[in-house]
Amino acid sequence: MMTTDIPEGFEPHFRKSPFTDPWEPLYSKRTDKAVFMGLRLAKAHTNARGLIHGGLIASLADNAMGYSCAQATGWTTSFVTVSLAVDYVGSASIGQWLTVECEVIKTGSTLCFAQSLISSDDAVIARANGTFRVVPKKE
Repeated sequence: MMTTDIPEGFEPHFRKSPFTDPWEPLYSKRTDKAVFMGLRLAKAHTNARGLIHGGLIASLADNAMGYSCAQATGWTTSFVTVSLAVDYVGSASIGQWLTVECEVIKTGSTLCFAQSLISSDDAVIARANGTFRVVPKKE
């Protein structure tokens, strides 16, 4: 049975993208130094075996860590991904709540380093780390 409740603190995601539109509704939760993302897993998020697709995990981790770098630096610059690594240690199914919790490790004038744990109903199913290049915002 699919549950539709959303954990406390999560709100409809503040930033839309053509790439993530098919996965809506997406949710996010902001802290002082990070942006966590979440969604209720549905059929569109799965592979042929009915389990969450690894590409979805990688993409959401990439998004959440990039947004976390922006949050940690006061949204004064933009970031693009330089490298992304994901270790898959579990799986998830339709109806479960997926959360990407991020931590910014270090910010600098040209690079930002972040890591995340991806959980499904509080069980860790993946971890990711990324390096992001600072891109000055266009005026």
